[in-house]
Amino acid sequence: MTTQAQQTVTYRNYVNGEWVAASTQQLDASINPANKSEIVGYVQKSGKEDLDRAVQAAKSAQIGWRKLSGATRGDYLYKVADILEKRTDEIAETMTREMGKTLPEAKGETARGVAILRYYAGEGMREIGNVIPSTDSEALMFTTRVPLGVVGVITPWNFPVAIPVWKIAPALIYGNTVVFKPAQETAVTAAKVIQCFAEAGVPAGVVNMVMGDGPVIGHGIAAHPGIDGVTFTGSEQVGKSVGQTALARGAKYQLEMGGKNPVIVLADADLDQAVEATIIGGLRSTGQKCTATSRVIVERAVYEPFKEKLLARVNELKIGDGREKETWMGPCASEKQLRTVLHYIEKGVEEGATLLCGGKQPDGEALKNGFYVEPTVFEHVNSGMTIAQEEIFGPVLALMKVDSLEEAIELANDVEYGLSASIFTKNIGHILAFIQDIDAGLVRINAETAGVELQAPFGGMKQSSSHSREQGRAAIEFFTAVKTVFIKP
Repeated sequence: MTTQAQQTVTYRNYVNGEWVAASTQQLDASINPANKSEIVGYVQKSGKEDLDRAVQAAKSAQIGWRKLSGATRGDYLYKVADILEKRTDEIAETMTREMGKTLPEAKGETARGVAILRYYAGEGMREIGNVIPSTDSEALMFTTRVPLGVVGVITPWNFPVAIPVWKIAPALIYGNTVVFKPAQETAVTAAKVIQCFAEAGVPAGVVNMVMGDGPVIGHGIAAHPGIDGVTFTGSEQVGKSVGQTALARGAKYQLEMGGKNPVIVLADADLDQAVEATIIGGLRSTGQKCTATSRVIVERAVYEPFKEKLLARVNELKIGDGREKETWMGPCASEKQLRTVLHYIEKGVEEGATLLCGGKQPDGEALKNGFYVEPTVFEHVNSGMTIAQEEIFGPVLALMKVDSLEEAIELANDVEYGLSASIFTKNIGHILAFIQDIDAGLVRINAETAGVELQAPFGGMKQSSSHSREQGRAAIEFFTAVKTVFIKP
């Protein structure tokens, strides 16, 4: 990294243990979404040649890296975790400036990154195979696991610390090397994370970062013959393209592609609890989570009191740049995302949904230069409407009224996604029916739809994922291949 002027820094690619400029000599400005006139930093706009260099570095480094013991690889991850922890404030403040997440959320996400690194560091001491009885009494048969080789990591802008770490850490602990493409919108934050790996002394070429546009670097990773596996988080459209490209050349791939997540509120629910969880799940992080609550399906008997409580709480939320303690919700991460959210709000009105609150950019001198949108609530939403079917990725809630649990589950399942879902009820029978019948990879009871603990498998059903799972012990399934060994004296 080199300083070009006061508070204006150019962040370079990290390849083979060095910070290097892109061969294209092109840069993108990373903009503060709370103040579009502020440049957080300049990031590389790389080309195919830069990607080729990173892949070659990773390929060369993988030979030595895989031969290290799991414990030794884990020691490196522990060092990275310690450095990241010491830099929590700096990295969190950068995240807030670069993508608009409130500072408490940014600090929480960075702390999660630290915990993920330490979790996977410990994985270096766990078992990686099983002894299997052979029909030959004189033979020994067992399984072990081996790394894929070079793994391409493609991540989105909404969790610029946690998502890269929960992909890179397991890739490394299981003996792979990495070529990482962060979202261009949050590449400054990503560079600060990768700097922790560099300062921890992770060997040259083991972790490489190449910044650039998705069609060039993202597609290039999926298509590159030197990359053995691709792990992707992002939109459904891009994810499917990545998967098809990787499949065409026989590479392993893993996709996490978003959701249209419902919360069901039944007549016996604690309404105050349900309202708070709906707001946190749907509006925290400005709704920019793949697990964010989008549809709120409420039993008719409690619909009106729930709606009244929900609107009262929504109207209390303070919007701001995320640095002030009382700020509850920041801006959309970019002008493009703001336009997308406003488009969906307009679509909701056009298709006949009733706008109860929000729906526009907020007034006020302090907010006029940022990509802000008011928290928005619709009612009279039916399942055929666009806002009930497509992922908005913004602070928009759609209220839907039902007469029974069975109708609620049918409505909840009536989308192409199946990432997360939650229900609020005190009835154990209803809870068990929900767990059994809901089409979602993450099921939560009397809790918000967003959030999963780092030691637990994470992933979706239907169009939300490629049906693999991330995080926890489940990560070993993607980042390794099983080798069966038969030994005859």
